[in-house]
Amino acid sequence: MLTRQQMFTFGHRPELWQRLRLGARRDGKLTALIHEAVGETSRVEDFTEMVTRWSGTLYRCDNLRGDYRLLPLDLPTPLDMRAPGAASGLFPLEVAMDELAHALGMDPLALRLANDAERAPSGDKPYSSKKLRECYERAAKRFGWSKRNPRPRSTREGHELVGWGMASGQWIAEQQEAQARVVWHADGHVDVETAASDIGTRTYTVLAQVAAAALGVRLQDVRVHIADTRLPRAPTEGGSSHVASVGSAVDGACEKLRKKAWQLARAIPASPLVDSKLSEVEFAGGQLRLRQQDGNGLSVQEVLLTSGVDQLEASFHLEPDEDEQGRYERAVHSAVFCEVRVDEAMGTVRVTRVVSAAACGRIINELTARSQVLGGIVWGIGQALHEATLIDQALGRFVTVDLANYHVPVNADIHELEVIFVPEDDRIVSRLGAKGVGEIGGLGVAAAISNAIWHATGRRIRELPMTPDKVMAPTEP
Repeated sequence: MLTRQQMFTFGHRPELWQRLRLGARRDGKLTALIHEAVGETSRVEDFTEMVTRWSGTLYRCDNLRGDYRLLPLDLPTPLDMRAPGAASGLFPLEVAMDELAHALGMDPLALRLANDAERAPSGDKPYSSKKLRECYERAAKRFGWSKRNPRPRSTREGHELVGWGMASGQWIAEQQEAQARVVWHADGHVDVETAASDIGTRTYTVLAQVAAAALGVRLQDVRVHIADTRLPRAPTEGGSSHVASVGSAVDGACEKLRKKAWQLARAIPASPLVDSKLSEVEFAGGQLRLRQQDGNGLSVQEVLLTSGVDQLEASFHLEPDEDEQGRYERAVHSAVFCEVRVDEAMGTVRVTRVVSAAACGRIINELTARSQVLGGIVWGIGQALHEATLIDQALGRFVTVDLANYHVPVNADIHELEVIFVPEDDRIVSRLGAKGVGEIGGLGVAAAISNAIWHATGRRIRELPMTPDKVMAPTEP
């Protein structure tokens, strides 16, 4: 067990020095993009992140170069934090895009639309699915972006300057190897078993929904058993891939159960399903019945009891088709629009409104998915304005080792947040059509806030967190 102070020194997001250089035609089309990064590591390990790759996958540009180097320091080895690499690498890219839009006299949204990639710039692969353009359009309309005055320092309310900013987000859409076992009992109950975990994302709920939908039973009749290594093997809950991976394994096991139940139902004398094909049968209301023939079916209890079977059991081992998936660029996307109010005398920034539109594949549970994105937005506000680990330069020790000194957003820092899910169904990434929700919520938020601060004050802040001293600092030439 780790103490609270040990938790703060056990791992941290690495510090990065980054430089972006963009070239574009007068119409906004990117002609060159260079992204260079120097990342922190320890003296004993080469810790790396995918930092510069995002600049080569988000926008269409023929001439790309990424350079990533490591700098060993006398500090503990960094660790992955939410959206590793992307949370750091997208910030300078999206701020640079905003600066380019201003230099060209273009609207920041118009610049991004002009460079939206229909095929992945790196590797020229098609996307398995991509609704980023729809994210831009829906979020911008909801936010009221068309009313934005492009001139910095153009809007003031009382003693505060008001600014609007936007940014794009992108995260990988992965599927990992996973196993699941599903048991259908004669009393109608269903047990779902897999060694998955639930870190607060409601894995329990979503897996129960997947099984209930696949077998046509009530949600309350499904019991989910997870977080036990004696159960069928499951991957780490990371990379926003749990539903696409474990959920697909559960769905695969349920498909096997449907076939077993149908085979038993066909063998029952005088069964309405005697001459049926499996494709003609639906599972709904706890029954097996011919499609479009409500009531003319058999309950699962009838099928199992008549067949003298106590339960049906099926296991599924999901192994992603790497050859098939490798032919596509698989990603989730978002567009973030935000409003800030800046008190120049105090250097304080209030994020008063955020609209985030995300395309994350099929959404299995909108309530839990929305909570994931809301949490990501709050984390993005923390990244932008609050969170920083301070180091004693003489001893090389972390100074901020408790929640009293490490600043995070609290209720008073969070105002109006809105999440929009753009419909998407991706059967390349997963058999459920789902991709991933967790990481995408926090991406683009810090850059949107930085761009909004510039719109409010005319000051560009390129270093996180954007604390009051930086907000009040003279504008760089």
